[in-house]
Amino acid sequence: MTETTDRLTECRDPVLRVVPAPADINSNGHIFGGWVLAQMDIAGGIVASREVQGPCATVAIEAMQFLAPILLRDIISVYAEVERVGRTSISIRLDVIATRDRGEQEVRVTSGLFTFVALDENHRPRPIVRASTLA
Repeated sequence: MTETTDRLTECRDPVLRVVPAPADINSNGHIFGGWVLAQMDIAGGIVASREVQGPCATVAIEAMQFLAPILLRDIISVYAEVERVGRTSISIRLDVIATRDRGEQEVRVTSGLFTFVALDENHRPRPIVRASTLA
């Protein structure tokens, strides 16, 4: 493992772990970028919904860069960390690590900052009440 992935995976569990299917491969033999983005959005939504105690919607993706390709037999792990909580929005850093060669190698694939907005019953932005403030 590299120093970069050690920091990301040390003492943390991924929010999502998935293996891409042959249908997810583009003409270059790599996994579609849109597929990776969808997995990150799913993982971010899980964390955001838990943190805001209800439904939320993705409103922005910032600073996303593909650092390495994902290959067919890779196991993809998505790690999440809350970076900022505003009045109605929450920003979550999502890092994707590909494990390959039967676990011998971990490669940082991409990272992005996703912003979600908490929604009320009318699908309008609502103030965030975090679980930690309810105690």
